[in-house]
Amino acid sequence: MSSTRRTLLKAGLAASALPVAGCATVPGAAGAGPFKPTWESLIAGYTAPDWFRDAKLGIWAHWGPQCVPEFGDWYGRQMYIQGNPFYDHHLANYGHPSETGFLNIIGQWKAEAWRPEELLDLYEAAGARYIVAMAQHHDNLDLFDSKHHPWNSTRVGPGKDIVGTWERLVRARGLRFGVSNHGAHAWHWWQTAYGYDAEGPKAGRRYDAATLTRADGAGTWWDGLDPQELYTGPTFAPPNGIGSIAEMNAWHDARDGQWIETPPETNPAFTRSWVARQKDLVDRYKPDLVYFDNYGLPLGQHGLDATAYLYNASLAWRGELPVVNGKRLEPEKRRGIVETVERGFNDSLMPEPWQTDTCIGDWHYNR
Repeated sequence: MSSTRRTLLKAGLAASALPVAGCATVPGAAGAGPFKPTWESLIAGYTAPDWFRDAKLGIWAHWGPQCVPEFGDWYGRQMYIQGNPFYDHHLANYGHPSETGFLNIIGQWKAEAWRPEELLDLYEAAGARYIVAMAQHHDNLDLFDSKHHPWNSTRVGPGKDIVGTWERLVRARGLRFGVSNHGAHAWHWWQTAYGYDAEGPKAGRRYDAATLTRADGAGTWWDGLDPQELYTGPTFAPPNGIGSIAEMNAWHDARDGQWIETPPETNPAFTRSWVARQKDLVDRYKPDLVYFDNYGLPLGQHGLDATAYLYNASLAWRGELPVVNGKRLEPEKRRGIVETVERGFNDSLMPEPWQTDTCIGDWHYNR
């Protein structure tokens, strides 16, 4: 999440006006166990685990390819917005986004200086009792050995299972381990990559997401991969003929710039992919905590399905419930999952455990 989100948009207003697609509960999606995929079931059966009440401090490895340019958060989205400082930085350092897009940034992310053991020494010395690894950001790259999404860090970029490495090392120290999933917003976040310059010498030339196909990767490091699976498809691609930067910004702000929590009506494949990848993530690494970067839970009913599944599975795995984080919860929903407050705090004592999350500087590294 970024401060951009707050200035971009009136979160939730557009979502309430959009039709909900694919929100019916899939039979068996919650798995076997006492929890059903409804808020009523989560609220009735959930209690935050004692370890979380006692832990006090966790540290979050919020790290991925958007750190490569060292220019701050939401680089992937903002590098495709003409007139934005991120666009200017990208143009000066990498080239025009019709020719050198975010896909190329992923190719430059090698993680060659990553030393997680040394970092964990620092984190433990600081008093951390749980460690959270980012598993997927809005850029739609999985940072784990994903069996449902070939755009993942074992196949491209570092060639490493980032989440799996963290999980193994954290567990070896007796600490609790969590993952964060920000990917439910990728389908609208990436729509700027399907746009074009509205002004200047390359006006009208579509950016890379609008033109690249699987065939274009032949003989390259992304040979065999489909860029549309990374960029999610042109749900809100701006039409031809927009003639000013201001008009293009208004187009995006009114559509893909909204913080939409419902599934994309015209892109059910994205929702299916998110559901499968989320289940794969928790089945592989059995996290003690899952942080959803969402107001409430992601993608309507699918977020309820995923949470009930995790609660039931965690009871089977280790006989205790996990932590699931969501934001801006209505009071009664704070009894069904654990509220997290991004870069803020509650102004009064809360009856349920809660969490605040923040960082030093931007969420993605800014030199």
